[in-house]
Amino acid sequence: MTQSANLSPFEILARYERLSLAHASESQQTMEAPGLWRGIGYRVGSRLFVSGIEEINELLAVPVLTPVPGTQPWLLGVANVRGNLVPVIDFARFLFGSRTQPTERTRLLVVRQGGGSVALMVDEVFGQRTVDEQQRRESEPEDDPRLARFVDDRVGEQKLALFNMGRLVRAPDFRQAAA
Repeated sequence: MTQSANLSPFEILARYERLSLAHASESQQTMEAPGLWRGIGYRVGSRLFVSGIEEINELLAVPVLTPVPGTQPWLLGVANVRGNLVPVIDFARFLFGSRTQPTERTRLLVVRQGGGSVALMVDEVFGQRTVDEQQRRESEPEDDPRLARFVDDRVGEQKLALFNMGRLVRAPDFRQAAA
């Protein structure tokens, strides 16, 4: 008979809590290790990107959109996100001129900008990615002129482009959505 068979349900739950907290503190130390940068990985067309975890406020499935007449073709419309109207941008169309074909993996990255938020439609989100100092040292510069103003470097085996959302939301052509 195992030792846990002699424990009360409360004692079993208390044991699970201790084990969970011990594991969580080890994970937290790993995540806050010096030299590690954390971001959210996503795909736009055939390109793989990662943006700082602090730059992306939220990930959403694509909600119902209301079109806005007289705007650039990359502005798909506005969505009601918890009572706030958020403009939704077809990120592939803005960056590369090609439309995103929505699938069950298509997501919105909600990014804060000056007076509110904006949602960027991406083909899929890969989740959290970390970049260490070694990957930074071995990084390559961005060679696509359409991306060079937003991308610092490309890192890792997958050549993830480190996309700076702050530069995007300050770009004059991004801020000028009127046609």
